[in-house]
Amino acid sequence: MTSIHEKAYAKLNLSLDVVARREDGFHELTMLMQTVSVCDDLTLEKNDSGAVKAACNLHFIPTDERNLAVRAARCYLEEIGEEERGVQIRMDKHIPVGAGMGGGSADAAAVLRGMNRLFDARLDRRKLEELASRVGSDVAFCVAGGTALAKGRGEILTDLPDLPDCVFVIAKPEFSISTPELYKKLDSVSLRRHPDTAGLLQGIENGELREICRRMYNVFEDVPDRRMRTVGEIKGVLLDHGALSAMMTGTGSAVFGVFEDEAAAERAGEQLGKEYRFCTLARPVKRYRT
Repeated sequence: MTSIHEKAYAKLNLSLDVVARREDGFHELTMLMQTVSVCDDLTLEKNDSGAVKAACNLHFIPTDERNLAVRAARCYLEEIGEEERGVQIRMDKHIPVGAGMGGGSADAAAVLRGMNRLFDARLDRRKLEELASRVGSDVAFCVAGGTALAKGRGEILTDLPDLPDCVFVIAKPEFSISTPELYKKLDSVSLRRHPDTAGLLQGIENGELREICRRMYNVFEDVPDRRMRTVGEIKGVLLDHGALSAMMTGTGSAVFGVFEDEAAAERAGEQLGKEYRFCTLARPVKRYRT
């Protein structure tokens, strides 16, 4: 096998809590993460060039070492001691950039899974997640995905039961939000509330979607930033159409609502789609078998 295709599924944060600032400059996080059906399509082709090269359908995406997918491929080859081998990566991106949906991380994780297939599945899931944590904070979760509790920088993972069936409506404003900028602003304020992580975990264990939705929260929505007005407006539309809950994912700028009723979700998506270029319906995706 010299060429394979791999899907890179996006993620949503069903909760995001910043627990503390670490001595290494990063933040200690507690997050409930969920893979969803919005995805990029990747093709990997191995060769003997000794080089990792990438191409992308979006001209503004870097295809050198700044790209997490390229770094993931190099990391994998170094781990198996085959730096003389090479790979060509083709990325067709559909996950919006700068949305808080983990597009770059999902691509890197897909590359690690794909490289494992190209090179005869030499590494188990835990080893792939270890490599992923070297590449980027959310990459480890994206290796297997599904529903998980993530702690630390996002690399300490606990598998959870599958999320009950539901429909997500996801809309992204035209602007993106700088993650470092938002963390800096977060450090300057006192958070007024935190997610009920214990309640969320109980809701997941019970398979109670409404119980989960009542406890969803993202602390970054408390950051004083004028763009949060737009986040609030999108949330308002989603809730007005019957979403059980609505919140921003990651550090934004995408906002999603959780629906039991698909027809209501479609109506919300239709209205938001008139104003926002990226607006889509999505479903939960179960954990990969790596």
